[in-house]
Formats: sequence, structure tokens, C-alpha cells
Amino acid sequence: MRLSVHHETRYRFTEPQARIVQLLRLFPADTSHQTVVNWRIDVDCDARLRDSIDGYGNITRMLYAEGPVETLLLTVSGEALLTEGDGPIEGTDEPFPPELFRRVTALTRADAVIEGLGQGDDRAAMTALAAAIHARWPLDRRPAPAIRAAVDAVRDDRLSPRDMAQIFIAAARARGIPARYTSGYSLSGDDERRTAAPHAWVEAHVAGGWYAFDPAIGGRSQLDHVRVAVALDAAGAAPIAGVRMGAGDEAIDVDVDVRVEDNVQA
Repeated sequence: MRLSVHHETRYRFTEPQARIVQLLRLFPADTSHQTVVNWRIDVDCDARLRDSIDGYGNITRMLYAEGPVETLLLTVSGEALLTEGDGPIEGTDEPFPPELFRRVTALTRADAVIEGLGQGDDRAAMTALAAAIHARWPLDRRPAPAIRAAVDAVRDDRLSPRDMAQIFIAAARARGIPARYTSGYSLSGDDERRTAAPHAWVEAHVAGGWYAFDPAIGGRSQLDHVRVAVALDAAGAAPIAGVRMGAGDEAIDVDVDVRVEDNVQA
């Protein structure tokens, strides 16, 4: 399957900003399950972009924009060819051993509710865990501005994909299973076009490799997931993180369009 992605993030400031610095985790890499056909990042003001690789092996770009900046439009566009397979995700940059992803962070602590979501440590158990989260909490696809801890999210009656992913991670690590947060894009629906926020799911290290699970759909991730970045939790894999130098407030509008370009599988 060939998917195209168009992702716009627009910032509006009530007062001009002297400088903006952002870390962008918006560029996917090739893996055994995806090939990046073309991909670009554009910004509508004078800015410098510097490529790098972060500690988790993600492709990153640092953005530096000198003021005065009153608005900023960041546009990501590209295409990826996704292939189906029952094997683990391979071909990724892995600076750390899987055991690192057993580490519990402030966002991925488990409580009794999370620990009670199931048992087992194999692929079937991880699929069942994704299904249990999906069945227990209705999905809320509206953009969620604030990252919250898994133990706080379980108190809500509707969860974002980001919340569901962090709950999955907390439950898996409570069982001693390496699990990591994955950010990217997904169609995840019956329509060939969907407008939403960037998506989130999980990779768990079971059966000797990394396998992707998506509690937002209640099982293994499907053919329509474009993998961009991984980390211990949502904060470490945030698509955009940064600081601004200037007074006033900011408003952020995000629009993501994911669509099928063809149905040919490689």
C-alpha cells in the first residue's frame, strides 16, 4: 500500500517572537515494513534546518527561526510504500538493547488498573492487551494538547491514541516486557482519506523481535501505519518539541491528511 501524508502545523503568536527553536521528529526511515518514497519538510519563514539522529536512532531536524516571527507554518509532505509481513520490524537503527525499554518513566508508571489488564508475555498476550485497552476505553481522535501519565489517563472515560499507547507500555513493562512508544501516521479507518492528529502506537519486544501493536484499533498494527519515531514514552517521541523566545501567547492548529495513493503491494 502506498500512503501519502500531508501534515500542517500552524503557530500564531499574540506578540512577535525573537527566536524559535524546535526539534522535529517528522522524518520516517526505511524499515523491513516501509520504504520512504519521498518526504520533505517546509517552513514558511527564514529558518535553518539541521539534520541529526537522536539517542533512539530517530531522524531529527533542528529548526532555528530568527524573529520577529508572528506566524509559522510547518508543512510535512511525503509518500511511503508499506508492505505486509508477519515477521518482526527489522532494518531500524537500534542504539540500545531491548532491555532499555523496560525502564519505567513518570509517564508510564502502572497502577492496579493497568496491571489488571491481562497476563502473559508473548505475541498473543500483547495482541490481547491491545484488544483489552480498546474494549475498555472508547477512542477519542480529537487532538489532545497535553501529554499525561498513564495512571492519570485511566481515570478518563475516553482516551486518545497517545493515552492508549502509554497505558499499553505501562502494562507491558509491569510484566517485564520491553515496550516503546511509536509515533507516526495512520489511516486506521475504512475511508481512503482521514483528517486527524498524528497517530501513536506501540512496539513490544517479544519472540525475539520488535512487533507493532495498536490499542487504538485493538490489535496488531495494520498495513496503513507509517512509522516515524520511537522512545520510552510520548514526550521522547513528540513530533515537535521546542522553545520560543518572546512574550505573549501562542495558538496551534494541526491538520493531518492521510490518504491511499494506490493499493499495490511490493
